[in-house]
Amino acid sequence: MEPSADWLTAAAARGRAEEVRALLEAGAPANAPNRYGRSPIQVMMMGSVRVAELLLLHGADPNCADPATLTRPVHDAAREGFLDTLVALHRAGARLDVRDAWGRLPVDLAEERGHRDVVRYLRVAARDTGGGSHAHADAAEGPAESPNLKHH
Repeated sequence: MEPSADWLTAAAARGRAEEVRALLEAGAPANAPNRYGRSPIQVMMMGSVRVAELLLLHGADPNCADPATLTRPVHDAAREGFLDTLVALHRAGARLDVRDAWGRLPVDLAEERGHRDVVRYLRVAARDTGGGSHAHADAAEGPAESPNLKHH
């Protein structure tokens, strides 16, 4: 295990963007698992789009799946209603057409929780890209165009 992995995952989980930036710039690997087998992007504070952007900029895998639940960061962002983070993940290559262990897509989780802005984005993105690739993410309704965004 990479020693800095625990520090980076802890900083990401707490949404400490400056600490995440400093650790990444010092060479902490963006995809290294912590002592519990989780990568920083899997445990990051979903409401901190800046943490997501930093991790992605340094090569974090936006499609890493939890081995037990098969959830990916987009599932977590959709379930909790963090549109800005979801858009950042999608633009970095996160797939929107993958199901978790219970057969649910990110859009299903957003619908269950009543996150209409997230549902709208996911539906437009799926329609524009033929199922969820990120090739045309900019064409989907993004944060700048949504009046009722959650900014956490």
